[in-house]
Amino acid sequence: ALRKGSDLEKAFATAALVYNNYADPESKLSKAETKSLLQSQFWHFIQGQENKPKYQEIISSLDEESENKINFEDFMILLVSLTLMSDLLQEIRNVKTTK
Repeated sequence: ALRKGSDLEKAFATAALVYNNYADPESKLSKAETKSLLQSQFWHFIQGQENKPKYQEIISSLDEESENKINFEDFMILLVSLTLMSDLLQEIRNVKTTK
């Protein structure tokens, strides 16, 4: 979709495409589907976070009220929240790239 886009634009386009591949015809995900998507597609960011209270709160909210569905906006907020608490983020910040 964004062949000539920036790396950041491509990253967000990829997130949208992954979400759309998992979403139902109403463009929503059940909480169980969201949890499954995170465990399969976001594993490196959530790995090792199991003991953090905020992570536990987020994941337990996905286990409750499974009939409620998540839209793309809520999904992106969830991704950003998990990224910010991830130990991997600090490792990424320490990597310097040259362009």
